[in-house]
Amino acid sequence: MSAERRHPSTPFRQATAGAVTILPIFFAVLPIGLLFGAVAAQKGLSPFEVALMSAIVFAGGSQFVAIDIWQDPVSIGVMTFSALLVNIRHILMGASFAPKLKRFGSGQKYAAAFFLVDETWAVAERHAMTQTITPAWYAGLVLPLYAAWISSTTTGSIIGAALGDPARYGLDFVFPAVFIFLVAGFWKGPKTGAVLAASTVTAVVTHSFVEGAWYIAAGALAGVATAAFTADTEDAAPCPPGAALESGDPQ
Repeated sequence: MSAERRHPSTPFRQATAGAVTILPIFFAVLPIGLLFGAVAAQKGLSPFEVALMSAIVFAGGSQFVAIDIWQDPVSIGVMTFSALLVNIRHILMGASFAPKLKRFGSGQKYAAAFFLVDETWAVAERHAMTQTITPAWYAGLVLPLYAAWISSTTTGSIIGAALGDPARYGLDFVFPAVFIFLVAGFWKGPKTGAVLAASTVTAVVTHSFVEGAWYIAAGALAGVATAAFTADTEDAAPCPPGAALESGDPQ
């Protein structure tokens, strides 16, 4: 059965399927949003400002970095540059995601890019391995997460004073836990392990010796380089006669 036929027949059902797919991450994002809102409130941001920032930026990593270096008066240039470093990985994510948007119009592609965060990218990439990504399915995937982020960050800013130090409740670990869950879904054996190891080691070393968020870009580039190297190595490996036919690979 083709990827097209496996999709629900109507846009509403496609959107519902997307919403069901993102449901586990939807609940995981709530404590992260509460944590951000609480931290932002401690920096002096009002609930309205927190909601506006979440709605316009919609990028947890760069928002945390911006709040971490927040000061009065606000240095727009420093925060913008820091956010750029944190989100530079979106160039790589967008490059891998763009070919999957064959069913999207030009305007829909721009909208899809705005809602492309780590979680939606990982889930959509896995979905694309077996099915075509439709605008309705993608809307069902991203809009609940968008609403959850805005509402949870705003709520966190309101109750931040009463919440106290979020680390006391283990909320500071939710962020990395979500990414561990996402990465596990892409595990394909030693090759995946090599990519993760290269990214991790490079990021840790860079973070130890270079100030700022450069470790994020360094880790991403190391992972890409390792993936390209291992792919070239596999392609160059000799293939026994008839192996392609036995495996069903139409070479």
